[in-house]
Amino acid sequence: MLENTISAFEQFPWFYLGTVFVFSLMVGSFLNVVIYRLPKMMELGWYTECREFLKDEVPEKPTRDITPISLSKPDSTCPHCGHNIRFYENIPVVSWLMLRGKCSSCKSPISKRYPTIELTTALLGLVVAHHFGVSLTAVFVLLLTFALIALTMIDLDHMLLPDQITLPFVWLGLIINLNGTIVPIEDAVIGAIAGYMSLFSVFWLFKLLTGKEGMGYGDFKLMALFGAWMGWQLLPLLILMASLVGAIVGISLMLFKNHQRDQAIPFGPYLAVAGWVCLLWGNSIWQWYLAKLAL
Repeated sequence: MLENTISAFEQFPWFYLGTVFVFSLMVGSFLNVVIYRLPKMMELGWYTECREFLKDEVPEKPTRDITPISLSKPDSTCPHCGHNIRFYENIPVVSWLMLRGKCSSCKSPISKRYPTIELTTALLGLVVAHHFGVSLTAVFVLLLTFALIALTMIDLDHMLLPDQITLPFVWLGLIINLNGTIVPIEDAVIGAIAGYMSLFSVFWLFKLLTGKEGMGYGDFKLMALFGAWMGWQLLPLLILMASLVGAIVGISLMLFKNHQRDQAIPFGPYLAVAGWVCLLWGNSIWQWYLAKLAL
């Protein structure tokens, strides 16, 4: 069965790309759940641990704020009226368009963010499938792409890069490179170490000079993730690209959005975007950059 499917994908590229697009669209719908619920699950876990160790020193929350939540339970509802979202109201992008961006019960607006994440996931999945073709590498990079989308949005919302996502993908990068799927295992191991230590060193140097923490530990782990996937050679390019984009966005926010200079900006999204680009086209970009320097 699997061999027949792979053969069909190879013979009919449009079928392969279409399958990846639809699958990624469905994953995008699930990512909306992860992005919304995982931080709440983490917060509830932290609260429970604090209550367990500190007891009366931590104020008790209302019952509604400590109701157990998971990625599957409770069922999705409208945040305005509590209407249970039926399965046909949860079809990626299509349902939002058919409902005209409003709840079927109370007619409250449904954020454009949901279909945007779904469509973005599908388009990025399509790019990965086209770039790597019908291969096991495409499957692995698709999984990483989905994880990076979730990490990006959670970091933008909460300034968090959850270990529950980051650390498993550090290990996955090392595992798939045991046989040199993307880079030799030696480069992957060195990349994971160098990725973590590069930002860890910057963090402590900045703290010693200013007394402030310039970034979070999640950024170190995200760099280790990319090092494990693509080796150490492309890490300088990744940092350069992420820093450049981060600086442009930061300056733009200060100029046009009255963003305060001492107000924190999440660095994870820039690392995620730069790392994804480097994973697909990093070698070509690096060679072009070095050629320009030689001129």
